[in-house]
Amino acid sequence: MDLPNPLPRPPRELETLRRIWQPPSGLRFLTVVNNNYVGTFYVAAALMFFLLAGLLALAMRAQLAVPGNTLLTPQQYNQVFTMHGSMMMFLFAVPMVEAIGILLLPNMLGARDLPFPRLSAYAFWAYFVGGSVFFLSIFFGAAPTGGWFMYPPLTSTRFSPGVNEDFWLLGIGFIEISAIAGAIEILVGILRTRSPGMTLERLPVFAWAMLIFAAMILIAFPALIVATILLELERAFDWPFFVADRGGDPLLWQHLFWFFGHPEVYIIFLPAAGMVSMILPTMVQAPLVGYRLVVLALIGTALLSFGLWVHHMFTTGIPELSVSFFSAASMAVAIPSGIQVFAWIATLAAGRVQPKTPLLFVLGFLFTFVLGGLTGVMVGLVPFDWQVHDTYFVVAHLHYVLFGGMVFPLLAAFYYWMPYASARPLSERLGRWVFGLVFAGFNVTFFPMHFAGLAGMPRRVYSYPAGLGWDTPNLISSAGALLLAAGLALFVFDLLRNFRLPSGDGNAGNLWNAGTLEWLPNANYSNRSIPIVRGRDPLWDQPGLADDVAQGRYYLPGSATGRRETILTSAVEAQPQALLLMPGPALSPVLSAVFTAAFFLLLTVKLVVPAVLCGLIALAALFVWLWDTDPGPAFAPVQIGGGIELPVYVTGRDSHSRWAMIILLIVAAAILGSLVFSYLYLWVGAPQMWPSVSQLPPLWLAALQAASLVASSAAIAHAQRALQRNRHLPMRVSLLAAAVLALTSAACETLAQLHTGISPSASAYGATVWLFAAVHGFYVAVAVLMAGYLIARSVAGLVDAQRRATAENVSLFWHYVVAQGLAIAALLHLFPRAVA
Repeated sequence: MDLPNPLPRPPRELETLRRIWQPPSGLRFLTVVNNNYVGTFYVAAALMFFLLAGLLALAMRAQLAVPGNTLLTPQQYNQVFTMHGSMMMFLFAVPMVEAIGILLLPNMLGARDLPFPRLSAYAFWAYFVGGSVFFLSIFFGAAPTGGWFMYPPLTSTRFSPGVNEDFWLLGIGFIEISAIAGAIEILVGILRTRSPGMTLERLPVFAWAMLIFAAMILIAFPALIVATILLELERAFDWPFFVADRGGDPLLWQHLFWFFGHPEVYIIFLPAAGMVSMILPTMVQAPLVGYRLVVLALIGTALLSFGLWVHHMFTTGIPELSVSFFSAASMAVAIPSGIQVFAWIATLAAGRVQPKTPLLFVLGFLFTFVLGGLTGVMVGLVPFDWQVHDTYFVVAHLHYVLFGGMVFPLLAAFYYWMPYASARPLSERLGRWVFGLVFAGFNVTFFPMHFAGLAGMPRRVYSYPAGLGWDTPNLISSAGALLLAAGLALFVFDLLRNFRLPSGDGNAGNLWNAGTLEWLPNANYSNRSIPIVRGRDPLWDQPGLADDVAQGRYYLPGSATGRRETILTSAVEAQPQALLLMPGPALSPVLSAVFTAAFFLLLTVKLVVPAVLCGLIALAALFVWLWDTDPGPAFAPVQIGGGIELPVYVTGRDSHSRWAMIILLIVAAAILGSLVFSYLYLWVGAPQMWPSVSQLPPLWLAALQAASLVASSAAIAHAQRALQRNRHLPMRVSLLAAAVLALTSAACETLAQLHTGISPSASAYGATVWLFAAVHGFYVAVAVLMAGYLIARSVAGLVDAQRRATAENVSLFWHYVVAQGLAIAALLHLFPRAVA
């Protein structure tokens, strides 16, 4: 295939690119949205939380080093223990993976940036502000004490009064929203902004892993969001979802939490495995063996991981048939993991090994993760799990899987990709010392815990008596923790000494002779031109590619519109479809994130009025942010090179914003699924608490609710048709009618529950039906706000027959709200009658 632009490009194109993508200076630098800056901030923040959580771990190991220690009180130990686990799982593991994705993916895909750079900035600032305040709570005695798993009834107000647990519930729930925002950005970016020719068959394995990672977040995290909402409603308003004598069930929390919690392990592991599949081929200078099998193994692991959550509940008394199923699934998940391990070993054998620091950490990962996988199969066997459940054997297994499966690949990634992200690489000599100290310290710390657990030492204890055989393993573990801390401290020293943001001279360059696109010469604008990809390792498969890209001989060598741009490509074959205009730096995402975090945190400490004010400011900032989107067809179709002309604005199925809306609705459907599961689970557990048919609301209210919803959907469809004919007044009237009808449906559901006279605090049934009414009301309120926003854009002349992406997204959301409202009405009004 010939080069699209074979002749030298004029120097003014490069100067224009540099000017357009230049970050703001001074304090305005905080408004930057470039993936290289936001990704670097994100990585730094996640690393900071990792080190802080590590210091808490050292405090625990100091407490447990000897029997009868009084360094920490029981309350302090519970806070330290809870904060350590919560920070590692919620403030480090998932955010670090998202951060690396934001930093690497645009260049790895050959794009100028991810499609929603302001969303990336919002996700970072929300995470950083919320996470920082959450950590600081430990210095005020307000940190949670219920463990990172927060099991009720120990976390109910009866046993945990105060705001400690509320900090976890509202803080972590908010951080999960930030994670979902990042996942939407990553999904749309991978599917729609790849270089031309980068088909799914040629997608880098790390990009595959991040694609699966983001999809898993959409399905798993909503269950945790629902669980935190239920427990916070119980704590704040006495809605008894987990109170057994009022029809609730504490095991409902475990089902919801572990439906998130066990996939969470693989949500963390799969991107780490993707990193290994990128690093190994470079270290041996040979393509990855079994590329297709590795990708299928990633997909298989993700699918199986959602069938494992009861793996954590074998001792709760669930039926034996269920135990057998989940035990089998727990062992089956080892098969796709094993496929990847054998593919890595085969890749090592196929090439010429370079014993550099990244490879040392990869080898350390293989050893520790395989050992953790073996103990995982052991605890998947029900008789063995009954013996070691809630002992230090499980603590050892957990850390071999999580630290071995995520931190070792992460350290390998730091040493491997630092020449990409920094003007200077990390030290090879210090890197070997870091590996030796971390590998030895980790195994000395956690391997003895297997024996302490087999000797009967329970988890979550702050002290223990002498003479039980636990003294020596704990002392060795504490000594190993110091060794591990020394290795990580040396790594941080090396990082601080060498990391420098790339300047005008660029990064340190492709020191490893890697084959993927992120190693092309790049700057703030990513690559000078967007290449055609013809293989899985383009820099190996296409000689001279780096020079041709740097000289602007491929697509989009400059700025076709004078603004920030990238190419939208088709999801499967990566064929160019449109030119995507991208927003620049803005204060609104920062303000929206900061004040959203303030809203949740102020609610935690019961400062309702300031919380509401912060919420209104966040909404106003969000409104300003959104007002600047949907620019419309402001430019004629442009040439990107090679005679290809692309439109600058698309709607319908080709619109990237439509893809984002569909993904958001998948999240909403997953939340609804968790709520429906909760309703049915409580009904099965305590059917006597459910009312008789005579006590149910009259069906005519449900019928009126359904009719109002269907009519509102028809009104939205009419508004869409009116807009396509540029008839703005009928469109606005239809939107107002749809809003009135939707509000009528919410009022009908409220009246139906008021008619029964059931209080939400009287029983789990009352709490559940009122929660469904509140959920429906919330979605209706959001839909009405969106309709008002669309009317405002119509009045301002910012929407018409061509500029209609906003209207299409509002319509899509509205029809989902209608479908969800009908499902809720059927569940609350028809289901009880059908099973009576």
